Amino acid sequence: QVHLVESGGGLVQAGGSLRLSCAASGRTFSNYAAGWFRQAPGKERDLVAAISRGGGGTYHADSVKGRFTISRDNAKNTAYLQMNSLKPEDTAVYYCAASTYPGTRVAGLRYPDFGSWGQGTQVTVSS
Repeated sequence: QVHLVESGGGLVQAGGSLRLSCAASGRTFSNYAAGWFRQAPGKERDLVAAISRGGGGTYHADSVKGRFTISRDNAKNTAYLQMNSLKPEDTAVYYCAASTYPGTRVAGLRYPDFGSWGQGTQVTVSS
């Protein structure tokens, strides 16, 4: 499994921006698709965005489409989630995850497809 560490969370006002980073180590990051999940208190952990191994395939949930952008830099072993126009309902713990899925159709990935997880980073959006 690849080791993942998230950073970049924090407290921001509604309408603001944050960029989350996910630093990978231990394995070749370019051999993994990457995803960002979020979990609010009392709710399930939902997939927010995903990106294929080489970055050619991406997915963004409807709730964040047009506001969030997933990207990756395999030379830096890092995946990113740029979050703009943040809303209070975006408040959650955000988790980075990695999957051995080899294709570009990452829209079909779900929680069981990801075998490596970070510890999570809190994002709080105030109104």
